[in-house]
Amino acid sequence: MKEYKPADNARNDRSAPQQKRQRTQRKPQDASQPQGGGDSPRRNQPQGGGAQQRTQPQGGSGAPKRSNQRHSGGGARNAQNRHGGGGASQRRSGQGGGSQQGGSRPNHQRADGAPRNESAPPTENPALTTPPQGVFAALMPDLQRAVAAEGYVTPTPIQEQCIPQLLEGRDMLGSAQTGTGKTAAFTLPLLQQLSSIKQRPRRGTPRALILAPTRELAAQIGESIATYGRFLRLSHTVVFGGVNQHRQVKAMQRGVDILVATPGRLLDLMQQGHIHLDEVEVFILDEVDRMLDMGFVPDIKRILAEVPDQRQTLFFSATMPPKIAGLAQSMVNNPARVTIAPNKPTVDSIVQKVLFVSKQNKPALLAQIVQDRNVTKAIVFTQMKHAANKVVEKLVAAGVRATAIHGNKSQAARTKALAGFKRGNYSVLVATDVAARGLDVDDITHVINYDLPMEAETYIHRIGRTGRAGADGKAISFCSAEDRAYLRAIEGLLGSKVPVDSEHEFHCDASQRSTAPAPKNFGRNGGNNSRRRPGGGRSGGRPGGRGGGGGRRRSR
Repeated sequence: MKEYKPADNARNDRSAPQQKRQRTQRKPQDASQPQGGGDSPRRNQPQGGGAQQRTQPQGGSGAPKRSNQRHSGGGARNAQNRHGGGGASQRRSGQGGGSQQGGSRPNHQRADGAPRNESAPPTENPALTTPPQGVFAALMPDLQRAVAAEGYVTPTPIQEQCIPQLLEGRDMLGSAQTGTGKTAAFTLPLLQQLSSIKQRPRRGTPRALILAPTRELAAQIGESIATYGRFLRLSHTVVFGGVNQHRQVKAMQRGVDILVATPGRLLDLMQQGHIHLDEVEVFILDEVDRMLDMGFVPDIKRILAEVPDQRQTLFFSATMPPKIAGLAQSMVNNPARVTIAPNKPTVDSIVQKVLFVSKQNKPALLAQIVQDRNVTKAIVFTQMKHAANKVVEKLVAAGVRATAIHGNKSQAARTKALAGFKRGNYSVLVATDVAARGLDVDDITHVINYDLPMEAETYIHRIGRTGRAGADGKAISFCSAEDRAYLRAIEGLLGSKVPVDSEHEFHCDASQRSTAPAPKNFGRNGGNNSRRRPGGGRSGGRPGGRGGGGGRRRSR
């Protein structure tokens, strides 16, 4: 028989209750703490790690509130976490959106999610009281509520054209430039369609599949699903390479309605038997042109062979050249076509200028520009990954808060850098074109092309990071003699000359007059010629590794 310890002795032993308090406090802290890609598994993790995510409300601009309530249907704990670089792990919430059952909201939380100030008069978001306009009025009430909570009242042109036809179940070929609301155009009808049929997803078998070319884009699509589906009983998860697959496998074992994935990691998990696509009702490919340009055609065809023939298929892309349209036509059935501003880049709200400079003076010119107090949040694009690192080193040495994001960095490092840039820890984010598509950061004041892109269309996607949602933005391009041919191609696409700013101390007449052709030592992937070997083998990165993603070079 164990010896009974008197109560007064327990009170005198301060370590026991102190340890108990630490244990009870540690659990919720771990649940909301962002996880790195290769850390040991925990119950919740950020979206960047591919954890299962359940749509639920996120309190606007205020700090999210955790709830220890049990879900009445599945008995799952509602745990709402902070967004990291790629979003936070989210568990299924009830129709009330994670508040008290029956839809009531905790007393200390305002309707917009911010903490309630009892001494101040309540403020009301005008979008919450304004009736939804256009096709938004055709959405179910819970989706209207989520859209209004984001401050949206009037749909964009692509949303106005896409949503009605997608709600009818039609296949679609959609083309629109960056920043036009393309993601919401397919996310909103998808959520409504899945919600209209009450069905619990089977283990490892999603009801909808969304393919994206890069990790960042996949993560941000997941954030959009969480945002617009916050009041719905739908689950989703995001899977991609570069992180440990353990949490992704656990998420799929619990069953998800919507799976967002990059092709490489998706095929890995399919081959291991963790994911089955035989019940996919809706198949969506986003940024198709970039996906095909990165060499994902064989992967797409292998995935397509596993998806049921009876499905709804959507292709969305910023551009739709004939080659892409031809491939898309072989995968869709009588699709609706939506094209916004064909062959006309949406850069009207962006002030563009080009600065001619010698290659060796680019670092000094960049440091001078970003130290201007009007440059509060800037993205700097380079062609090469090693160049991005060097640019950051020189900026930091000049006293600029800068960080880099590119394909050679681990997913944990990329997520941390992007999260720090969003929070304002860094004023400059240096990126390769891996971040040109799908990077969704508010209030970008400047986009700076340290190196001009090799493809003119990429210029549009780069500068589309600023001037979003009708806001003004500025795009500054450096042009050395080596870049002159790229500038000519960009101006041909735009149909006009980019204004020249020669009023800077590093202006170079030789660069402006250069007629040199484009360098031949660059490939379409920015000098990175690493390719995945046929048959699913890997070249470069960590070998094999069921748990590590195998270093797929193209799921960037």
